[in-house]
Amino acid sequence: MRIVFLILLLLVIDTPALGAQERPRAREAGVVIGILPPGPLNAITDVDGVRVGQTTVVEGDSVRTGVTAILPHGGNAYLERVPAALHVGNGFGKLLGVTQLRELGEMETPILLTCTLCVWNAANAMADWMLAKPGMQDVRSINPIVGETNDGGLNAIRTRPLRAEHVVAALEGATSGPVREGAVGAGTGTVAFGWKGGIGTSSRRLPAALGGWTVGVLVQTNYGGVLTINGAPVGRELGRYIFQPQLEGPRDRGDGSVMIVVATDAPLDARNLDRVASRALVGLARTGATMTNGSGDYVLAFSTAVQVRRDPRAREPAAVRDLPNEAATGLFQAVAEATEEAILNSLFRATTTTGSGMTVEALPLDRTLEVLRRYNALGWDRTLPPGRP
Repeated sequence: MRIVFLILLLLVIDTPALGAQERPRAREAGVVIGILPPGPLNAITDVDGVRVGQTTVVEGDSVRTGVTAILPHGGNAYLERVPAALHVGNGFGKLLGVTQLRELGEMETPILLTCTLCVWNAANAMADWMLAKPGMQDVRSINPIVGETNDGGLNAIRTRPLRAEHVVAALEGATSGPVREGAVGAGTGTVAFGWKGGIGTSSRRLPAALGGWTVGVLVQTNYGGVLTINGAPVGRELGRYIFQPQLEGPRDRGDGSVMIVVATDAPLDARNLDRVASRALVGLARTGATMTNGSGDYVLAFSTAVQVRRDPRAREPAAVRDLPNEAATGLFQAVAEATEEAILNSLFRATTTTGSGMTVEALPLDRTLEVLRRYNALGWDRTLPPGRP
């Protein structure tokens, strides 16, 4: 029985929706965001040490949810704490563990993303997983960090279907390789701009003159507005945007949420990480987000640099070295670009999903690319728009 259970569990771990591999990422389709180059994987895992694990939970015709785990390094996150910061665009959400994070400027667990009513299940499971680790036998307090968006349209959210084994599978299965995107993990049941949202990721690498640092972003998209891609009003042109008088319901008001996780190898303290996190909202805004009253828009940022890590057992203060304020400008540019592209990847990679009697269509790429061609918003790095010298 145990073997059968493990086989069934493996079927839902990090498994993309049918046909997901057939849809390109934004850059593969010619949508080049910004001026800085991405890392080799164009993912948050381009930041050395960062690992991502995902469990997709699909059960019957009503459960469409999951969990995404972001681990800052390969060690024990409690015993090797990384500096971290939270920036809030709009606080309509159930983000767990943030008061201690803000007070101490550090995180002591991985970050989990899941569905709204699954937050506490996820936190309990991660706490159990961490407390069972070697060296944790005397630990009497732990601060799980769990973010969420509400996937209650496609998912039977009131059943709180996320179980401990799903969380453990995501944590144990985390890797430093490519990250699956679209309707997987915590993005299995999400909706963005009226189309299928999900998990997306991207990265930027600064030139040596700006420090050579890497910034990686992972998003869970479930929000609305007027979809804009490289400045082109795609949502308006395709006739799907908020506040249309013939439409009704919270989705048509742009309500929802977005979770943005930022990782960097730049040696930053919590104060400068907050500054970097705030610039992720620049990238969010460029996609046409409204950050409505009913949307939870959160950015969690952390540094993986070894020299800024903190050992709670240390009795002497560490010689922490933070970058000067002037060095942050390149990181600001990088995080804005990576956030924008990660969001687009979540839409480009997502596939049409049906659950709980509802079907949410994937962004129609053929029509989207037609709009982008019309607005000269494709492939700027290869060709200039007609009429330009």
